[in-house]
Amino acid sequence: MAKHMDQLTGLADHSALVADLKQSIAAEDGVALAVLDLDFFMEINTHFGHDVGDQVLKTLASVLKETAPESSYRVSGDEFAVVMPGCSLEQAFLRAETIRFKVHEAYQGFQPSLGREVTVTIGVAQCPRDAKDDQSLMRVADAALSSAKEAGRNLVALPPNEEMVMKSCYYSVTAVRKLKGLAERVKRKESRLLREALDDLLRKYDQP
Repeated sequence: MAKHMDQLTGLADHSALVADLKQSIAAEDGVALAVLDLDFFMEINTHFGHDVGDQVLKTLASVLKETAPESSYRVSGDEFAVVMPGCSLEQAFLRAETIRFKVHEAYQGFQPSLGREVTVTIGVAQCPRDAKDDQSLMRVADAALSSAKEAGRNLVALPPNEEMVMKSCYYSVTAVRKLKGLAERVKRKESRLLREALDDLLRKYDQP
């Protein structure tokens, strides 16, 4: 069956997102969901007009088509989503960070005319770890998105009370202990420090 498409961005729409989530969950292979919001998009529309706002939306859509061409969606307004079949929560977190970084890069040309950076905030959740069905997964991902907004925006957050660093199998116990100690000394979250390190890594190696 052909997917329902959003006319402005060319991405699949909300109904396609629901159908694809149901299918991925039924496959019982694990699926992660990232929900994205453009930061302060209403202000951009208000101060610069809908034509500029539409171009900002299209730019985000182009990044998503490049990074996740088969699984990106425009949910509504300035809210988008990416479905990641077969992804653990940790893997989805890192993919979402890559998307956030690439989105930030893509909007560099808007800064002179808008007088501000254009960024996205992302919430990530995983089934069956955080939810068992599509509706619950979307609610938990939205809760993670709200947490990210409360923490300052332009970042990726996991569901409330989840700490990717502590639960990840990719870090040794010694490394996690050192990271926690560093976070306490500088009074920042472990995930925030990891984000900074990932940004530096992408700048170093992800050059055209």
